[in-house]
Amino acid sequence: MRRRAMLALTGLTMLVSRAGFAASAGDATMIDAIQAYLNTIHTLKARFTQVAPDGTISNGTAWLWRPGRMRFQYDKPSPLLLVAGGGKVIFRDNSLDQTSSMPVRKSPLGILLADRIDLGPSGGVKVLALQRGPGEVKITLARAGEEAAGKLTLDFSTNPLSLKSWVVDDAQGNLTKVSLYDIDTGNAGFDPALFVYKDPNLPPNRGGPG
Repeated sequence: MRRRAMLALTGLTMLVSRAGFAASAGDATMIDAIQAYLNTIHTLKARFTQVAPDGTISNGTAWLWRPGRMRFQYDKPSPLLLVAGGGKVIFRDNSLDQTSSMPVRKSPLGILLADRIDLGPSGGVKVLALQRGPGEVKITLARAGEEAAGKLTLDFSTNPLSLKSWVVDDAQGNLTKVSLYDIDTGNAGFDPALFVYKDPNLPPNRGGPG
C-alpha cells in the first residue's frame, strides 16, 4: 500500500513539474485530494452570483450533472441562459436575440463536466498554478496544449474541502467569476429536459440543438 501511495505521489509531482511551477509534496497531495473530491460530485444544484467581465452582477440557479450537463438559469430581468448538453455549450442572450455555441470539450467549464475528472497527463488537463490562503486553496487548470483557449481557476474552502467559486479566463482574457452558495450535491439526478436547449424562435413543439 505504501509503495502504491508513493508511486501515485511521484506521478503527481511529475505532473506539477510539467505544469510549469515548483511543487512540494504537499502540493501534489492537495492536487490528489482535489481530484478525488471533484469526482465525488455527480450532481450539483446551487444558487450563484456571477460577476461578468464588464462588472455586471447576475444571480440565478445552477445545475450540474456529470458527465456533460450543466444549466445556468439567470434570474429575471437578466436575459441570459447557459445550457450544456449533447456535447455542446449553448449561450443565449435574449436582449440581443443571439445564440452562440461551442463544443463542451472546448469550454474551460468542460473540465468540470468530464465523466471522470483526471488532473494527470492521461486526462488531458494541465495544472497551471496552486495557491493556498487561510482556509482556502485555488487551482488553475487548462486543457493540455490548449492553454490559450482559456483557463479555469477553482476556489475551495478547506477543512473540509468544498468548492465555493470559480473564475473562467477565456481566450480573450475576459474574466467571469461565479460564486456558489446553498450547494446541494445529494441529488440522484435531475430532469433531463433541463439540459436541452429550447430555441425561443421555434414553435413550442420543436426543440433547438441539444
